[in-house]
Amino acid sequence: MCNLQIRINGQQAFFVSERIMSRYCGKLRKIIKQEKRRTQIRGSEIEIEIDDFPGGADGFEQIARFCYNNGSIDISVSNVSLLYCCAMFLDMSDRVFTHNLLHQTEVLLEGICYWSWYETLTGLKNCEPFICFALSCGLIQKLLSSLVAKIVHKTDATHVRSVSSSSSTSSPDTSLSFTSPSLLKSSSSKKAVCSWWYQDMTTLSPRIIEQFLRALGSYGSENNNLIVTKFLLHYLKNAHRSDGKGLGCCDVTEYAGLADTAVYGVVLMGKTTFSCRSLFWVLRITSGFGVSHDLRAKLERLIGGMLDQANLDDLLVCGGGNCNGVYDVNLVLRLVRLFARHHEKPSLEAMRRVGFLIDMYLIEIGPDPNLKTSKFLGVAESLPDHARSSFDQVYRAVDIYLQSHPWLSEEERSRVCRCLNYQKLSLEACKDLAKSPRIPPRIALQALASQHPAVQLRRLETESSGSEEKEDAKINNIDKMQWRVKEVEKMLSRTVNLGPQTSKILPRMC
Repeated sequence: MCNLQIRINGQQAFFVSERIMSRYCGKLRKIIKQEKRRTQIRGSEIEIEIDDFPGGADGFEQIARFCYNNGSIDISVSNVSLLYCCAMFLDMSDRVFTHNLLHQTEVLLEGICYWSWYETLTGLKNCEPFICFALSCGLIQKLLSSLVAKIVHKTDATHVRSVSSSSSTSSPDTSLSFTSPSLLKSSSSKKAVCSWWYQDMTTLSPRIIEQFLRALGSYGSENNNLIVTKFLLHYLKNAHRSDGKGLGCCDVTEYAGLADTAVYGVVLMGKTTFSCRSLFWVLRITSGFGVSHDLRAKLERLIGGMLDQANLDDLLVCGGGNCNGVYDVNLVLRLVRLFARHHEKPSLEAMRRVGFLIDMYLIEIGPDPNLKTSKFLGVAESLPDHARSSFDQVYRAVDIYLQSHPWLSEEERSRVCRCLNYQKLSLEACKDLAKSPRIPPRIALQALASQHPAVQLRRLETESSGSEEKEDAKINNIDKMQWRVKEVEKMLSRTVNLGPQTSKILPRMC
């Protein structure tokens, strides 16, 4: 006789027998008594509601099957997490009924140390729909303790095998040493082969991973472990590209703590462990997960100090929602400032490497139609003149930028050209500048005029060497330059018509 209606979590309703369910469920027995006392109804159907039931309707259906089957149900690794939490929730202990469901699930959980790696992962994953209750009843902690023990045990075994196989060929200084039963906390763990579990753990939710880190004592600012840091970066990378979909606001909030933990570990270990390229990769991965402003600033400070070791691909970080352009130009500006701040008196070689890097970056971002003139000039003028032996690449970037922004006025084009040091332009670049219809005539005249003294100096040097042939060639060059200056002066007296350019250079996407 189904005289009891139970609505689970405000969704599905179950019609069951009060007598059968009360026999095994102490909490149901208590709720029914309270409901009868409140309504003073006897012999008729009772309606009750249960909220926050572990596993929802599926979980209660399993409980009903157990009760209707005289306290028997198949319990395995695949359902023990759910049944244990339901039994805890409904007080299905031996105090209510002998050999009740809670006792049966506890018997299986007592042998958790004998579960396989994948069985333990399955038990944890099955807790995700009701993780709050699983945490409150201690189930997550039990499963994580078993998981950590398996990681340490298998990693130690692999470590010992690697030592044995290399002992005959390795010196004491280079071979791995087995100094601790827990490689997760040993100093030799940096060299241990212990990443076998990374990919398997990516199937778990961020809340379980957070509890995993807390069990290791490596969450947040407590993270000083290289293995944990590398695992987190692997986990975040997989989360970032899973299904090719972006993360919503809720997802970002869930992952923010993990991102902070990863960045804290990276910053703590610094450039002794991570190369400049690796640090840029960390920045790309963690930026999408709402890493805190302070930790991002520390990571950028670390990268800025190593900027002379970067290459062009490292700087091409996507702009994201807060940037108007394709690339994050503000990031590069910050890094250049941090480089200058970190190296109060950097070597000329380091400055030249950064100068070349910035010139290549300017060429790359120049075609972006959304790049503002102020940002372009900010990058171009972020370094002193002595950081560049030649300004030919800067001129190339300027020409590309003007070609991709044909709507700029003559005043704006002149403003863009202010980043050029005409005296550090080669003769060929200066000639090309003078011929370019995108360069304002006044700028072309200034560039040619700056080249004239240089040509005279080269002629004097030629005279001193006594080479008449070279002298004639230099004089001819001077004549040609003077003729070009006169041509430009004539152009200044006329109205210059600069039509829009039809060819556009498209920016390379991230």
